[in-house]
Amino acid sequence: MAKLEILKYPHPFLKKRANPVSIDKIDNYLRITIANMFETMYENHGGGLAATQVGLNMRLFIMDGSENKDQKFVAINPEIIERKGEIYEEEGCLSFPGVSAKVKRAAWIKMRALNEFGEMYELECDGYHGRCIQHEIDHLDGITYFDHLSPLKRQMIEKKYKKLMQENSEK
Repeated sequence: MAKLEILKYPHPFLKKRANPVSIDKIDNYLRITIANMFETMYENHGGGLAATQVGLNMRLFIMDGSENKDQKFVAINPEIIERKGEIYEEEGCLSFPGVSAKVKRAAWIKMRALNEFGEMYELECDGYHGRCIQHEIDHLDGITYFDHLSPLKRQMIEKKYKKLMQENSEK
């Protein structure tokens, strides 16, 4: 498998809305891409990864919130079809290494998507998985968790992030 490069903020591709995946493009090549995305996510200790984060213009994300890396989850052309409640929890992102912030999300969601074999499914979830799905779908829409922050909070986190990136580049 091939590890992919995770794009880091402020890369302009992170602001791009991804195109839907055509059903005829759900093939072995796409499944290899998905496997490469999982390898990349696991190597970077992430719980989810959107295709746009690795420079792929397609509505696809993967997720695995388990410690044993045994609960792989694929969503192609995902859409949230129902939301309930509200939570305010800490979020991080592989495209913003080293920083996190509290973000307001729906407490419960119902999502519809295709799996890696082109089969339609619906999923209801809350907690970590619900937040992660919302976070990844935001990526596919060109939205980062920074976009959910107040201008003051965003400025504070960006300053910390830029300092971390500068320190890492000097090493």
